[in-house]
Amino acid sequence: MMPADAISPPEPGQRRLAPRIRARLHELYFGKSDRSVRFRLTVIAIDIVMIAFFIATPLLRETAVFLFIDYAMAFILAADLAARALASDNLGNWIKRPVTWIDLFVLVTLLFPLWLFNLAFLRVLRLWTLIHSEFFWDTIGRRYNETRWEDVARAASTLITFIFIMTGFVYTSFARTEGIGGYIDALYFTIATLTTTGFGDITLPGTWGRVISIVTMLTGITLFVRLAQALFRPYKTRFPCPTCGLQRHDVDAVHCKACGELLNIPNEDEV
Repeated sequence: MMPADAISPPEPGQRRLAPRIRARLHELYFGKSDRSVRFRLTVIAIDIVMIAFFIATPLLRETAVFLFIDYAMAFILAADLAARALASDNLGNWIKRPVTWIDLFVLVTLLFPLWLFNLAFLRVLRLWTLIHSEFFWDTIGRRYNETRWEDVARAASTLITFIFIMTGFVYTSFARTEGIGGYIDALYFTIATLTTTGFGDITLPGTWGRVISIVTMLTGITLFVRLAQALFRPYKTRFPCPTCGLQRHDVDAVHCKACGELLNIPNEDEV
């Protein structure tokens, strides 16, 4: 057995390697340099390709390259999640975030595509997590961050995400139903029901089918109203009141409407 004093301690460079890696990743994910911005743009571009694959999954499942692409996406997503975990200031808070759990669920469906294919339609939630992340707005939408257009984009992404989730659910659950001959038929039914057009040429059978139609219509109306509100309601800037914490105020507000506290809201061109 080797004596204890014969075991050499790790080199100083090895001890500092992990902090250096974390610092480098933190700079890439949160830094303001041109290199950091280019890195984040690349990550977002990969995310968009990944989301397109998720949407097209029902059409690609029977192709020879499906599993290869699926596992490649799993590797990319796993690497991204590991890098984000190392780059985070507080790993515990990062793990507790709902978007992290959504991404972990998406990763599980990618790792076991044959067993969890019936849940694969939930992968499109990645679109929602992308558009609702500060990572996206700090990189691409910096000009529109904290503006009306951020609210519009978030509302639109929620609506689009719901459309594709319901389409995937209908396709997975009622693929053998008369009228649902493929993914496009499921998408057609979802949009017709969502907009309350209801042409009636494609319907879901039984009580369960009617319940799904009702839920789709009610949720669709709610999401359309939210999108309309984001588009047409008077614009309010986001500026937390130092006293009561109210977030939204008129652009030219001098006092908080809730508590009367004097506000010092900067002009948008000064931010």
